[in-house]
Amino acid sequence: MITVVQPALVSGEPYVPGLSRSEVARRFELAPDAVAKLGSAENPFGPSPKAVLAMAAALADSSLYPNWTAEALRRKIAERFGLEPNQVVAGSGETELIGLILRTYAAPGAAVLMQRPCFPIYHLYAENEGRRPVFADMGPDFAVDTDRYVAQLQAVRPSIAFVTHPHSPTGQAASEADLRRIAEAAPDTLVVLDEAYVHYTETEGLLHLVGEYPNLMALRTFSKAYGLAGLRVGFAVGAADLIRPLWNAKPTWNIGALQSAGAIAALDDEAHVQRTVQTIVAMRAYVTERLAGLRAFRMVPNSRANFFLLEVVSPALDSTGVFEALLARGVIVKDGSVSFRGLGDRYLRIDVGLEPDMDRLVSALADIERSQA
Repeated sequence: MITVVQPALVSGEPYVPGLSRSEVARRFELAPDAVAKLGSAENPFGPSPKAVLAMAAALADSSLYPNWTAEALRRKIAERFGLEPNQVVAGSGETELIGLILRTYAAPGAAVLMQRPCFPIYHLYAENEGRRPVFADMGPDFAVDTDRYVAQLQAVRPSIAFVTHPHSPTGQAASEADLRRIAEAAPDTLVVLDEAYVHYTETEGLLHLVGEYPNLMALRTFSKAYGLAGLRVGFAVGAADLIRPLWNAKPTWNIGALQSAGAIAALDDEAHVQRTVQTIVAMRAYVTERLAGLRAFRMVPNSRANFFLLEVVSPALDSTGVFEALLARGVIVKDGSVSFRGLGDRYLRIDVGLEPDMDRLVSALADIERSQA
């Protein structure tokens, strides 16, 4: 009999991605362009035109193997952030890198610390790899609670500790002082700073701290502000002796020529990123004001990301019921009770999109509210 060596791969829960426009349109007999896709935190402007042109040009060499470490991309990233190329590893999205980090730096059975709630890939991958997720709860209204996190860090002494800035699914931002406390509290723990959504904080982020702490690694992605989610490109940076083992752990050609070309061009198109960020920040303020007029729902304050949590206040409703009611009205969001362990059935995570989609969202929620009157 052939045995699966990790039981969680058979019985574990799968990751639940955001739904697509086409499947919601088919299910509810809607036109695809009548569906607001607010469940995957994508860039509503799409990729940089420069990235599209670079990928088209790269097709001419698609018969050739790419460099196995994505050297040109690593050099570009290193140049952008004041690092050396040997401090960078590229991956097929952050998700691939998270798995590589778990396999490389946490032995089977080792503890891996994360906030609760959190990006589910952290605990799903840890469980699937036979590692042990440990959680630190957030503060009131999901505020970053560094005291609680550091206490758990020192009590458990995990092999790896994930810190998300800004946090998913709440959008709450950590401070430089918070991250310094965490990195200094457990020098034998690898602290992994996930800055997938950092552009939307309108800061440079905290990636620069990898130069000060030998136990700190930072992750970023091209899927969000750069608009390249379909390409699957992310990267990790840290001390060279932390990064080098990941080169050996990764699949040999994990970044194709089109991925590399598109990501390099995206890094060169700062105007596209700034247009995206400025628009989303303005729409974040806009939807905050629009949602304030509803009684059955409450926006959890202080998101610094391109999404926010919406609390279902009405006792007659729950997150799954609202999620389904929104789908029927052509609005895709994420049901907190399904997508984020520990979030419960009172919250939805909703993307900040362009004004027509924000208006569609608020109108749909108002209609659901009226239906309960």
